[in-house]
Amino acid sequence: MAIVELHQLTKSYKTNRGIEDISFSIEEGEIFGFIGPNGAGKSTTIRTLLNFIYPTGGSATIFGKDIVKQSKGIRQHIGYLPSEVHYYDDMKVIDLLTYSGRFYKNFKEERMKGLAASLELDVSRKIEDLSFGNRKKVGIVQALLHEPRLIILDEPTSGLDPLMQHHFFDLLHEEQKRGATIFFSSHVLSEVQRMCNRVAIIKEGRLLKVESIESLTKNKVKNVTLLFGSAAPLSIELEGIVSQEAKNQEIKLLYSGDIQALLKKLSTLPVQDVLIEEPSLEEVFMHYYES
Repeated sequence: MAIVELHQLTKSYKTNRGIEDISFSIEEGEIFGFIGPNGAGKSTTIRTLLNFIYPTGGSATIFGKDIVKQSKGIRQHIGYLPSEVHYYDDMKVIDLLTYSGRFYKNFKEERMKGLAASLELDVSRKIEDLSFGNRKKVGIVQALLHEPRLIILDEPTSGLDPLMQHHFFDLLHEEQKRGATIFFSSHVLSEVQRMCNRVAIIKEGRLLKVESIESLTKNKVKNVTLLFGSAAPLSIELEGIVSQEAKNQEIKLLYSGDIQALLKKLSTLPVQDVLIEEPSLEEVFMHYYES
């Protein structure tokens, strides 16, 4: 069952680029990645989905409900963490979270305190006394405190130290086990590869690809390392080579062509050793962005 569905969703501005003809769906219970560099249109897509800004074309539904006409009912079941969180500086964390929680019907104070404890967040402090990382923790607790069916995260780990990022990812997996669906928008590709089932790649406001992480990193593009007995040739000419780098006795290739053609080519070269590996999501991502 699709929790989120976008059909040619478009947001146009007079001068700035928005998004154009964005179409994909997110299935119930999955962690879905949304990747692209800053300015690609990730936040615009999310803000349009949440009806913070009005679409100029296309349509979208969440829980089967229209994002514009039924946005009030949708928001009761969504947890949203923006890329930057801003709060009233003179409020205590506990007061802010309690105030936020009372907007939701199924708010439980015990859950709020449990989430804060798991993130090592001191709820007795004032917002103005918190570091950027601790303010982000407040945003995470605020997004999760009402047990939302859909969790939308926009660059969620910025400001968190590596250990706290690990705790945060564990927390998201617990939410997934609870039945929540997670929309994970990030430009940190290693996080997306670690967390997500499928991913959408966006570039300059347009969708490039929607694919499973496994499909993106397997059978499409290969990392090929060639070791020569003496100095490596400056380059290898073969259709399907996306990029190559020669250094001393070694050449590294990013290869997307026919594997038989590659082996035939290698048989003509004085190669001593060959290593063929699956690429990382980052290498696949750069392949799409540079092509």
